[in-house]
Amino acid sequence: MMELKTLVLLIVANGAPVIVWKVLGSLANFPIDAHVRFLDGRPLFGPSKTVRGIVSAIVVSALAAPVMGLSWQLGALFGACVMLGDLMSSFTKRRLGMASSSMAIGIDQIPESLVPLLLLRQQLGLDWQSVGVIVLAFFIIEVLGSQILFRLKIRRHPY
Repeated sequence: MMELKTLVLLIVANGAPVIVWKVLGSLANFPIDAHVRFLDGRPLFGPSKTVRGIVSAIVVSALAAPVMGLSWQLGALFGACVMLGDLMSSFTKRRLGMASSSMAIGIDQIPESLVPLLLLRQQLGLDWQSVGVIVLAFFIIEVLGSQILFRLKIRRHPY
């Protein structure tokens, strides 16, 4: 049961910035890296990683967690960890010379699911097998779900 709750919370945290972007467009959409470039001359994270997106993931996760029997504090921390993994993905993609919002199967899904599970595994009561199953399930849902959300014009890019 905790595996399903964790998977749902992953989907909520990951989806919150996309939904907020769809609702608010570019309103108050400030890049988290303030357009700073890394030593290689490329953007640190890129324009699609915004303060609003990170805040929305944290707040929505904090609100969703109690519905699943978890504390709002754990939900907020979980949302922050999901965004940490997402920022790690973006940082890696920029170092590889990939454009912001470009598709990188694996790089786009694994860090944002694995980082919160590794950091909060004990608080969530998950064993290592559960971590692997949740990461795999999230990967499949993210890849298939993003195609559907793109066709529904909720996502800007299908991946």
